[in-house]
Amino acid sequence: MSNIYEKLGVPTIINAKGPATRLSGGLMAESVSRAMQEATQHCVDMTELQTRASAIISEITGAEAGFVTSGAAAGLLLGTAACVAGLDPGKMNRLPNTSGMRNEIVVVRSQRNLYDHAIRTVGVKMVEVGLPDRYSGAGVRDAEAWEIADAINEKTAAIYYVANSRSKPTLNEVTEAAHGLDIPILVDAAGQIPPVENLRRFINEGADLVTFSGGKAIKGPQGSGILCGRRDLVSSAALQNLDQDIFFDQWVPPPGLFDKSIMKGLPQHGIGRACKVGKEQVVGLLVALKSFAESSVEDLHQKYLKTLETMVEKLDSKLQSLTEIVKNPESGEPALELRDKSNDTTQAFAIMLNLEQLKPAIHCDPSKIDEGILIIRASCMKPGDAEYIVEVLNKFIRNDTIFS
Repeated sequence: MSNIYEKLGVPTIINAKGPATRLSGGLMAESVSRAMQEATQHCVDMTELQTRASAIISEITGAEAGFVTSGAAAGLLLGTAACVAGLDPGKMNRLPNTSGMRNEIVVVRSQRNLYDHAIRTVGVKMVEVGLPDRYSGAGVRDAEAWEIADAINEKTAAIYYVANSRSKPTLNEVTEAAHGLDIPILVDAAGQIPPVENLRRFINEGADLVTFSGGKAIKGPQGSGILCGRRDLVSSAALQNLDQDIFFDQWVPPPGLFDKSIMKGLPQHGIGRACKVGKEQVVGLLVALKSFAESSVEDLHQKYLKTLETMVEKLDSKLQSLTEIVKNPESGEPALELRDKSNDTTQAFAIMLNLEQLKPAIHCDPSKIDEGILIIRASCMKPGDAEYIVEVLNKFIRNDTIFS
């Protein structure tokens, strides 16, 4: 039976990398897709829907408020806009022109990445601190908390922090240095779940805003994310995202996320309007988030581990000696590493390309490919995918086209 992609003339792939945006994300549970389909059959006021979403996200994350975004990057844009404009609709209307506003974002130099393009979109200046000697091999140091505090001035709108086990200084150190200066901290935690506890961790450590991806481990819609934190900042972010083509007297938000009494008016369509999130995505994210918060990630990882162990058992003996199942030290997710033990690490890259040229194509994780390691993950595999991958790899080794 053909699927919708075949009807559209788009080939499906075997996703052995995991939920990546370029590979269309992961696989949603039927309960999530059913909820999204049901959501398409009704109309609601988006302000009311997002206000209810805020309450649910707040309960799960421990934050004062929450908002469903069109992805983690959208959360960075909206969070930055909130830190710059606050609840001033005039400033909201002027973005990305930040003249006369707090328009500097302090960031540790070693945490700069291409995703902070979303932050720069608001019209701010990135102020880098610290020299990451530990990465260049010139020393052991990176930025320290005092350097962040030292960079803060009357133009500072926020501190941008990328959550990662390798990030220095620690978030606790940053919050201690910054909060005495009343500067909000925006944390990018897009891929920092699991563990489930991380949904609360960064707020507990003092972050003012945190953004998560909704389409990775949470298994919500690929085009969804979460922004949570201080109510005033989340409210500002929401005001700069929602359709505001309405008279102020018409706008009667339910209690929870917005406080109309402190607003002098509504902004026009804000800088985040291009990051529109539909009712289907909001509903799907909320259903997925509830399920994720209540589920056992350990049981899910055991399922992945069983799949990978079965794959190893069925691999040719020559390949078995090149494989190792390792667990991610942060998330605990297992992965199968196929390692080229020769000095020619380019073979792994060649095999990766060969796999991607098959029909159906097999896409693996290339994060260690320059070390000669091909990584296979089970989180986005469908029934039959593991067997197909084993068949292809065994064929490669028998034809002397892999790690020969």
